[in-house]
Amino acid sequence: MSNSIYPWQENSWQQLQLLRQRMPHAILFHGAAGIGKANFIELFAQGLLCEAVLADGHACGRCASCGWFSQHNHPDYRRVRPEALEEDLPADGEEGGDADAKKTAKSAKAPSKEIKIEQIRALADFMNISTHRQGLRVVVLYPAEALNLPASNALLKTLEEPPPGTVFLLASNSLDRLLPTILSRCRKFAMTMPSHEQALAWLKAQGVADADSWLSEQGGAPLAALAQAESGNRDDMDALLQVLARPSVEGALKTADKLQKVPLAAQVSWLQRWLYDMFSYKLAGSVRYYPRYRKEVAALADKVHVSRLLAALKSANDRRATADHPLSPKLFIEDMLLDYTACCT
Repeated sequence: MSNSIYPWQENSWQQLQLLRQRMPHAILFHGAAGIGKANFIELFAQGLLCEAVLADGHACGRCASCGWFSQHNHPDYRRVRPEALEEDLPADGEEGGDADAKKTAKSAKAPSKEIKIEQIRALADFMNISTHRQGLRVVVLYPAEALNLPASNALLKTLEEPPPGTVFLLASNSLDRLLPTILSRCRKFAMTMPSHEQALAWLKAQGVADADSWLSEQGGAPLAALAQAESGNRDDMDALLQVLARPSVEGALKTADKLQKVPLAAQVSWLQRWLYDMFSYKLAGSVRYYPRYRKEVAALADKVHVSRLLAALKSANDRRATADHPLSPKLFIEDMLLDYTACCT
């Protein structure tokens, strides 16, 4: 977690402080992925718990509460997120052969990408005891769309009858994937994308080479662009983009075999952005995500009817909903690319 908000979040931070006088029991921060929402709400949580909060709402960084927060052991704070986002899964707290066997079994099982009902139920004891210093208790949860249905229903019950002195801070990349009943019980707070100039300046300050291309490929989200630039690897994405640029049945089948171990959600996102570029070029002559492939996007856009493009976009959007739970990754990619090929040839 960064120790400060990002430059493009200054206005959002100032607007947020206006809510402190009459703090809602639940705030849902929403906006595009890769713009720093998680860091933002954790810093806000620290400010809510700080015993000597600064005039601008930031935590002092020196009081006992801030010390606990920085050590990740504040008694009045809980963070809920999928196991897959945890850098270090908690140890079993045991020693010896049994503990080693448990760790081996745990490492063999892929960390969950969902927030489970057990994680929500685990908050019950936390919320039913008095706070450590008679202040607030804060629960941070993200991404909210990772809540599975049982966990969503369990959280909903808590939001319907929130314990006194408890504030929930949720973050979401896509509100349409949340239960309407959860949306209705939260104060929504929009987090805007930085301008291209702001994001580009920040990436260059981080020493990112070819920052403009990385930023475009991530739809203007600077943190996502930084993560991709630090990986230094465009090979998987380019393998998909090359078959999108020159669609064929043979290419679709070969690419599906090659990319079956690459996260499917990422591949669907790459396809969605490619289709958006085709649509944008057809209507306005502009390419947002993949300027490196402008010539190929333009050639395809010129020969594909708008109705077929819209159908392909709808199909890609539908696939995103099932990308995390495919029956077969290879068949999923084959079907996706063959569907695209039929649209463009």
